Amino acid sequence: MPHAIVTNTERPDLVPVTARWRWEAFQQGRGRSLPEVTAAEAVGAASASLPRTFVLLVDGEPVGMASLAAHDLDTRPDLRPWLAGVFVAPHARGRGHAVRLVAAVEAEAVARGIPTLWLYTRSAEGLYARIGWRTVEMVSYREKVYALMRRDLSGSLG
Repeated sequence: MPHAIVTNTERPDLVPVTARWRWEAFQQGRGRSLPEVTAAEAVGAASASLPRTFVLLVDGEPVGMASLAAHDLDTRPDLRPWLAGVFVAPHARGRGHAVRLVAAVEAEAVARGIPTLWLYTRSAEGLYARIGWRTVEMVSYREKVYALMRRDLSGSLG
């Protein structure tokens, strides 16, 4: 089963898929409609700046995404940029796809000269820790507690 990772800039036809995933997994019920998320995703895909969304294709079909985003956690505008929106379709989970997507975002950050990435998670702290991320604090956000994690990439630069 061949894998490929593309951006939705390279494949704008994937914007409706990534927008639906982003809305269903992260934004549904938070005041933004699917059409609004789709429009924002299309603007991001058409730009050379952040966010940059990577899509994992397995046998040509999209199965997951991850983004390099300028901002992700409203309460921490001092931290940037972020690994954000990591999502793997339920039928494709447990196959290492999230790790592939995170590696693609990290490689893009290194290529851009970015020394540190941030993320926050409620459910995947163990996964990120296994691949080199470290928890720096627990943060309360929208009445839930998340692990705030960082990945220092400076050893990978140059």
